[in-house]
Amino acid sequence: MRPPIDSGTVLITGASSGVGREIARQLAYRARTLVLVARSEDRLETLRDELLARNPTLGVVVEQCDLAQPEDVDALLDSLRRNLIHVDVLVNCAGLGDYGLYERESWSRIHQMMRVNLTAPLLLAHRLVRGMVERKRGGILTVGAAGSNSFAPGMAVYCATRRFLDGFTESLRLELLGTGVVVTQVSPGAVDTRVDEQAGAEDQVAPPPAWMRISAARCAFEAIAAFERGLPRVHPGLMHRWMTRLSAILPRRVRRASGLGAARRLRHGAPELEPALHPQPALDLAFAHVPEAR
Repeated sequence: MRPPIDSGTVLITGASSGVGREIARQLAYRARTLVLVARSEDRLETLRDELLARNPTLGVVVEQCDLAQPEDVDALLDSLRRNLIHVDVLVNCAGLGDYGLYERESWSRIHQMMRVNLTAPLLLAHRLVRGMVERKRGGILTVGAAGSNSFAPGMAVYCATRRFLDGFTESLRLELLGTGVVVTQVSPGAVDTRVDEQAGAEDQVAPPPAWMRISAARCAFEAIAAFERGLPRVHPGLMHRWMTRLSAILPRRVRRASGLGAARRLRHGAPELEPALHPQPALDLAFAHVPEAR
């Protein structure tokens, strides 16, 4: 079963940068309509102009939306309904990450991360998947993080949201088997999005080695390829896939011990650091604590 990408309508959250933007670029010659969703309307309009220059027959809908606000998500869905836009494929690519000791986090920041990483993708899926099932065709591609299976001191809430989304996506996939709706989870590792300096994390954690990093374009390509094959999960990047397989066979105590050094440095090495929330796409938390885009 293949998701209806070709000549279909694809909604992409986090489309203004990183992997979301690359997915939009790679689907520009295939989809009938792309619905681009993010907070930054200027970036979305720039991307729209680029995509139309590549394919003038493509339909591009720009929807400025703060996914941390459920009322904004409702307004987005209402706009699609008023304009008779039926979404065939939902790409959940938006997310937020944070770095810092949990007790120093403000609840408003924690709640914001939970709304973007959890509430928004669940709400979008809930409002859109029923129509897909009725039409017997559809797809949900969720870009998460390999860190959903790791321990990440300094990113406790982020890690928890990714584990939640991981369990939700796997379970939803089983529910939708035989309905014509394809569900795939993307678990990227270190993705090069050139936002280390923007995120302000380069002074807090060491970046992953170059051999572990892949481009956002390659991540998007492998994600789309796995989605079209109907695979339940994909780990983009050859080295990342091997590291994931190795991690899967390690005892839990070994994986727990691997985070001790980071935890001690966070607790004792830089007590003056304040947590900072950055809405940018980033490296996976298993290797570096850099946030993601929305």
